[in-house]
Amino acid sequence: MKQFPHLSAPGKIGTLELKNRVVKAPQVVALANIDGTVNERLVRYYRRQARGGTGLIITEYSFVDDWGSKSAQCQLGASKTEHIPGLAWLANAIREEGAKAGIQLEHCGRQKFLGTQPIVSCSSVPWPHLQAVHGDEAIPKELAEDEIWQIIAAFGDAALRAMMAGFDLVEIHGAHGYLITNFLSPHTNKRSDSWGGSLENRMRFLSEIIKDCRAKVGPSYPLTVRLSGSDYEPDGFGIQETIEVAKMVEALGIDAIHMSGGDHHQMIHQVTPGCLSRAHNTWAAEAVKKVVSIPVIASGSITTPDLAEDILSSGMGDFVGLGRPLWADPDWTRKAVEGRPEDIRPCIRCNDGCLDRTFFRYQSVRCSVNPALGREGELEISPAETEKEVVVVGGGPAGLEAARVCALRGHNVTVYEKGRLGGALLPASAPDFKKDIERFTDSLVTAAEKAGITFINDEATLASIKTAAPDCVIVASGALPRQVNVPGADRDFVHDAVDVLLGTVTVGNKVVVIGGGAVGTELALHLAEKGHDVTIAEMLDEIMADAATTDKMAHGEQLAEIGLPVLTGHTLVEIADSGVVLETGEGNRTEIPADTVVLAVGYHSLRTLADALQAEEDLHVVRVGDCIQPGRIFDAIHSAYLAALTI
Repeated sequence: MKQFPHLSAPGKIGTLELKNRVVKAPQVVALANIDGTVNERLVRYYRRQARGGTGLIITEYSFVDDWGSKSAQCQLGASKTEHIPGLAWLANAIREEGAKAGIQLEHCGRQKFLGTQPIVSCSSVPWPHLQAVHGDEAIPKELAEDEIWQIIAAFGDAALRAMMAGFDLVEIHGAHGYLITNFLSPHTNKRSDSWGGSLENRMRFLSEIIKDCRAKVGPSYPLTVRLSGSDYEPDGFGIQETIEVAKMVEALGIDAIHMSGGDHHQMIHQVTPGCLSRAHNTWAAEAVKKVVSIPVIASGSITTPDLAEDILSSGMGDFVGLGRPLWADPDWTRKAVEGRPEDIRPCIRCNDGCLDRTFFRYQSVRCSVNPALGREGELEISPAETEKEVVVVGGGPAGLEAARVCALRGHNVTVYEKGRLGGALLPASAPDFKKDIERFTDSLVTAAEKAGITFINDEATLASIKTAAPDCVIVASGALPRQVNVPGADRDFVHDAVDVLLGTVTVGNKVVVIGGGAVGTELALHLAEKGHDVTIAEMLDEIMADAATTDKMAHGEQLAEIGLPVLTGHTLVEIADSGVVLETGEGNRTEIPADTVVLAVGYHSLRTLADALQAEEDLHVVRVGDCIQPGRIFDAIHSAYLAALTI
C-alpha cells in the first residue's frame, strides 16, 4: 500500500487525465527572453520540474498583450503568434518528462512590478509598494470600455495560442491582486458603470474572459481559474463573494478552480512566510469545494506529503498545488509517491531566494535550499574526476551541505562536529513559528547520513587534521555572537540570544532584548509567547532591517497585535543592577527595568582554525558559510554547494 494513497492516485480535470494529485502551481521565474519568448534556460528549468514526478506542471503567468499586461522581468509571453513555436517547445519538453503541461494567462493590472507605462486597472487605485518606488506614475490609468473589451479578447487569443502550441490546459489568473482581482475586489474597483458596484458587475470582467476563452478553444479543452479566497484587504472581498464567483465560473464551463489568497499588498497571505501557518489558504479551498462539483486545487504553504495527504483525504481539495516546495526539491512528488518523504529537502518558507533576491532585485529565480534552481544543467552534481579524502570542519548547514555534495561526487568525507549536528539552525528553529527550519535541519542530517559520511563528535584541531592528512579541508566553523563593550556587560543576568534560544540559561520575567534585527525580533516574539514581558531596543531607526520582506510584514503585525514595546534609535550605554540604560542620538537617556538582558547584536566569523590551516603550505583549504561572512541560510547553502562542486 502506498504511504500517500490519495496524493498518488490518478485524477481528472475536465478531459485531462493526470497520474497523481500534485499540481505545480505557476510561479514567475524570470528565465524567458525579454520579449517573452522561450529559451533553452527556461526549457531546462521546466524539464527538471517535470522530471520530478508531478502530474501537472502549470507554467508561470504569461502576459496576454503587448500593451500593459506584462508584470515582471523576463516574463513568459503568449501575446502574439510568434510566441507559439517557443511555447510548443516548452509544452513538448514538459510532456517528454512525463507530466502534463498547463499555462497560466495573466494581466498584471495595478501590480506591474516593472513600473513601466502603461499601468492600467479598473480604477485609479495604486499598489502602495509600486507607488512608493515610482511615485504618482504608479497610479494606474482607469480602463475605458473599449480597452476592457480588447483585454478580454486578448485573453481568448492567448488561450488559443496556448492550445495551438500543444498545452494540455490553460489557467486564467483571477487571484493575487492582478487585473481580474482588481475588478473583483471593492478595495480596487471604484467604478460606477456596468463593470463595478454590485458583485454581479464586478464579476463581469472575469465572466467575459471565460466566455471568450471558451469560444476560442472549444467546449472540451481544459480551462481552469485561479481565485483568491480573500484578498485580505479590510475593504476587499472575502470568502462569501468568492463562493459566488466560484459558482459563476463553474456555470460557465470552467473545469477546475485553483484556490489561493492575498494580493501583493497583503503578500504574507500570498507567499506565506515560515512564521505563519502552513496550508494557509486551504480553508478557502474547503469552503469552495462545498458549493461546486468541479475539482478544486488547494494551495498555499503545503510543504510536506503528510500535510498534502491530510488535505486530500479530508476532502478539502481534489488536488494540491505546490509552488515553493517544488523549487526546494523538484523531486518532491516522486519521493512522496515512492514513500521516501524523509529524503525531501523541505521548503523553509524564508522567501529570501525566491522573493527578496529575485522579485525585489529584478533577477531570475533562486532558492535558499536548492542552489541549482534556475541553473539547471549548469550546477548539477556530477562525479569528481579523482576520488579525494575530504575533511569538513563543522556540522552546521554549510558543513553538512558541503559534505553531502562531496560524498555524492564520490569523495570520502569526514565531518568534525563537537556539538549537535545542525549548528546555527538549532537556535534558529527554537521558536514554535520556526519549525520549518527544524524540518530542514533533519533533512540535512538525514541526507548526510545516507551519503555515507563519517562523523567525529569532537573538535577539529590543526594537529588532528594534519594527522588525518586529507586532500582538502572545508572549514565551516561558523560564527560567534558579538558582545557589547559597555559597563555591566559581564553581569550574570546578561546572555546572548543563542543561549536563550537553546534554553541553556534561565530567563527572568522582565526581558530587554538588545538588537532588533531578525534574530532579536524573533527572539522577542518567542519569549513573549512564553509569557515574558519583553522590550526590544534597537540603535537603528527601524527594526528587522536584515529580515526578509515578508518576515518584516508578518512580524510587524505580530508585534503590533501583542503591543510589544520597541525602542528604535536607542543605543545601549550601560547595564545596571536594575536594567539597561539607553541613549538616543540627541543624548537623551532612558532606563528600562530588566531582570534579564539578551544580546542579539550580530555575529562575527570564527576564523582561527581556518587561518591556521591556510598557513600550512601542504593543505588545500576552502572556507564556506559564516566562516566567510555571517549571513542567511541562503549564503551558507550556496557557498557550500558551489565549493563542493570544485573539489
